[in-house]
Amino acid sequence: MSNTTIRNDWSIQEIENIYHQPLLELVYQAATVHRECHKASEVQVCTLLSVKTGGCPEDCSYCGQAARYHTGITVKALMDKDDVVAIAQRAKDAGSSRFCMAAAWREVRDNRDFDKIIEMVKGVNEIGLEVCCTLGMINEAQAERLQEAGLYAYNHNLDSSKEYYQEIISTRTYDDRLATLNNVRKAGISVCSGGIIGLGETHEDRIRMLHTLSNLEQHPESVPVNALARVKGTPLADLPKVDSWEMVRMIATARILMPKAMVRLSAGRAEMTTEEQSWCFMAGANSIFTSESEEMLVTPNPKLDDDRKMFELLGLKPMQKDRAAACSAVKV
Repeated sequence: MSNTTIRNDWSIQEIENIYHQPLLELVYQAATVHRECHKASEVQVCTLLSVKTGGCPEDCSYCGQAARYHTGITVKALMDKDDVVAIAQRAKDAGSSRFCMAAAWREVRDNRDFDKIIEMVKGVNEIGLEVCCTLGMINEAQAERLQEAGLYAYNHNLDSSKEYYQEIISTRTYDDRLATLNNVRKAGISVCSGGIIGLGETHEDRIRMLHTLSNLEQHPESVPVNALARVKGTPLADLPKVDSWEMVRMIATARILMPKAMVRLSAGRAEMTTEEQSWCFMAGANSIFTSESEEMLVTPNPKLDDDRKMFELLGLKPMQKDRAAACSAVKV
């Protein structure tokens, strides 16, 4: 791949020095690292599907699926396997190499719904896609069962720094999140973990979150960088839109700290212009989420046709599954 040194001992001060550089210098450094470790013309296209929507008992202040908030989102029961696999096939035909299934649960329970998820994982795996799930907290046995079914990746974001976390969520702890990541890693499943900016946190909180991720024993293979999607009815609905330059700064810093990870330009793209997204790609983002429903779970996401036009304009092409798997297989 490259001679870039992979480090898991970054100090807070080192990350602050990287993060607070003049923006053009930061982007240049990140773009250089990106080109040493990845093909800059390739972007992994991932499709995200909510297989069980709403009714979550948690109190995440940003989430429109929390049952305690009046967001107008329709609660939907767990989907049927055949419907999920059909959507996955259409996603593959449209250029996706990863398919992620999300369920609005606090944690996985060993019941018939989890059995159905296992069958969905097997079904999507059979059509030749990387399979990812985000189902809330899981224990070691559940992670092992998902791995045996063919799960390729598990998403569980840290959201923010440990210090700020209690300001946005009270129904689980930061250590709970880290424990799930540990269970995923033990089972041999690749880790997808990042965070959200625009929650009211400080720059120092963002730096601390990146410090936690980059100092894990093994870096996450995927690092989503999300801008707060302001959902009416949630406690954070009236916060200002995240400035796109803040996304660029966060993506660039993540790219430098975790060179071989897939850095995902995630929530917030619907409010970004092509020009703003192109800066994110220049700064080291090499993955996006798409959805045929033009939603990222329950918030807006760009149209597939708009993404195709953007790729054509910027000279980008969807990363093929074997290339994406090769990147993820590199020890980070």
